[in-house]
Amino acid sequence: TSAYSSPAKSLGDPGITPLSPSHIVKDSDADDAVEQLFLVVVAIDFGTTSSGYAYSFTKEPECIHVMRRWEGGDPGVSNQKTPTTILLTPERKFHSFGYAARDYYHDLDPTESKHWLYFEKFKMKLHTTGNLTMETDLTAANGKKVKALEIFAYALQFFKEQALKELSDQGGSDFENTEVRWVITVPAIWKQPAKQFMRQAAYKAGMASPENPEQLIIALEPEAASIYCRKLRLHQMIDLSSRAPVNGYSPSDTIGTGFTQGKEHVRRNRQSRTFMVENVIGEIWSELEEGDRYIVVDSGGGTVDMTVHQIRLPEGHLKELYKATGGPYGSLGVDYEFEKLLCKIFGEDFIEQFKIKRPAAWVDLMIAFESRKRAAAPDRTNPLNITLPFSFIDYYKKFRGHSVEHALRKSNVDFVKWSSQGMLRMSPDAMNALFKPTIDQIVQHLSEVFDKPEVTNVKFLFLVGGFAESPLLQQAVQSAFGSRCRVIIPQDVGLTILKGAVLFGLDPAVIKVRRSPLTYGVGVLNRFVEGKHPPEKLLIKDGTRWCTDVFDKFISADQSVALGETVTRSYTPAKPSQLVIVINIYSSEQDSVSFITEPGVKKCGTLRLDLTGADASVPSRREIKTLMQFGDTEIKAMAVDVATSKSVKVGIDFLNY
Repeated sequence: TSAYSSPAKSLGDPGITPLSPSHIVKDSDADDAVEQLFLVVVAIDFGTTSSGYAYSFTKEPECIHVMRRWEGGDPGVSNQKTPTTILLTPERKFHSFGYAARDYYHDLDPTESKHWLYFEKFKMKLHTTGNLTMETDLTAANGKKVKALEIFAYALQFFKEQALKELSDQGGSDFENTEVRWVITVPAIWKQPAKQFMRQAAYKAGMASPENPEQLIIALEPEAASIYCRKLRLHQMIDLSSRAPVNGYSPSDTIGTGFTQGKEHVRRNRQSRTFMVENVIGEIWSELEEGDRYIVVDSGGGTVDMTVHQIRLPEGHLKELYKATGGPYGSLGVDYEFEKLLCKIFGEDFIEQFKIKRPAAWVDLMIAFESRKRAAAPDRTNPLNITLPFSFIDYYKKFRGHSVEHALRKSNVDFVKWSSQGMLRMSPDAMNALFKPTIDQIVQHLSEVFDKPEVTNVKFLFLVGGFAESPLLQQAVQSAFGSRCRVIIPQDVGLTILKGAVLFGLDPAVIKVRRSPLTYGVGVLNRFVEGKHPPEKLLIKDGTRWCTDVFDKFISADQSVALGETVTRSYTPAKPSQLVIVINIYSSEQDSVSFITEPGVKKCGTLRLDLTGADASVPSRREIKTLMQFGDTEIKAMAVDVATSKSVKVGIDFLNY
């Protein structure tokens, strides 16, 4: 039999059967829930390569404060955020995060450092793990494994403490966690388990609790970006399309100069980490009419996701038109190409060994590459130099018996040379070649999205996220899609999501309609119909012929769901004498699902309802109402025994089944 045994055949797992035709009810009393009052909203942008937080007091929502400047920082990289790196002691206790973790790890003696656990870019694991659970492991730089949940909880706890400390210092009195509403951003293309995982990690970090889940909102990155883009004023962005000069720069100026002038504008304001968000709709937004569509392309370190939104007036609420899509095409792809290039020149065996034996030097090399990566531009003519750490040169000689210089001469990679100052000298073409596979994938994916029928007449394309700072990506997107829509880049583009997430926390109802990422339903028994139902699903119980394992659908993948929309179904126990009823909830990525035993159908929730304690006046066909509430980034389910008003609730759970 399949992994999902028939609900009715297994003993003590009593079945249910539909009572009434299905119908959708708009739930009006859902909004009557007591709204908790928080003094401040703190949003955490937990990125693959860098992270940060920002906050706003609910009394003055037009001011968004970006976190204090971090100590440390790298040459050539503006650091409003800190690297997403974490260091644990050899005893596996939290030691430090960000620049502090990186620098401390780096300064350890190699004999010691191999016992310390250093993690970087670990967020991608949540995206790439097919069957994520609470037990999933992460591997540190020294090869040791630690539970992913612990690492994420440590990181979130670090941000929680930093933010509370900054708020306390500002207000002069201790700030309590209960006064904060937390918002954590996640990529929209993450599967449900990864979103739930983030929530569990936040509970472990003490930001909120299962008893008080409203204190934490999981926001989708492109949605947050979209909310911020609505507020943009013309001086806060760069319009790549040549229809109009922005800020008085004529389009013939290269993309680059508009950006440097833009950056100057930002840098002058950098001292005050407070951004005013005018409580109006930005100029660009006022050009959008009811029903207009725009696409947000959020390109970060690990993933790129795209969401197509449509405006609904008068309040300017957003409606998601096309299910978020994307993939692992973030700027890490460029690092990966660089690593492949090093393997080609120095040999894969050496690079593997070097990473294990000299992990701190490897981190150094990647930092050096990062700052050069940011200097790549379409019109660059002079070469880019990447300093090789001394221990790289030294270890290579020991390993191979000849010099790095010799290796470069011998390898047939002609556009990477050795310069006498101990640097790899890359021609601009060589650097651009490292970007090409990743950028091609983004453009390819965007083309596919543009070809979808829901995506006709897109007016704007907002390019946001850290990778959007790359002039190479800007140029590629502009030349591919500039004729179809206006390509807009907010200034300070790496902070767009952070600021949008704060706005979302202040007003979570701004996104009104989402697309369901999955099909949801419950397993039921139906009366067996000869010729319609497969014979192997026949079950005879007390003389009644049932068809088992039927998937009763609540909502289909890609169906539009309004915020707070509730779908209700009524069931009755298959056997009147049952004292307990078990409703199993299943999900699938497929649209049409008939049976819960089909491939790809996963169990993601169970409602157990005790039917004892009712008096004799209960009708012979008991009605059990089952409700599922959609549209939030998380989904809730509930079952009610109509006769006794007993009810059970459950959050859909993708990690524990």
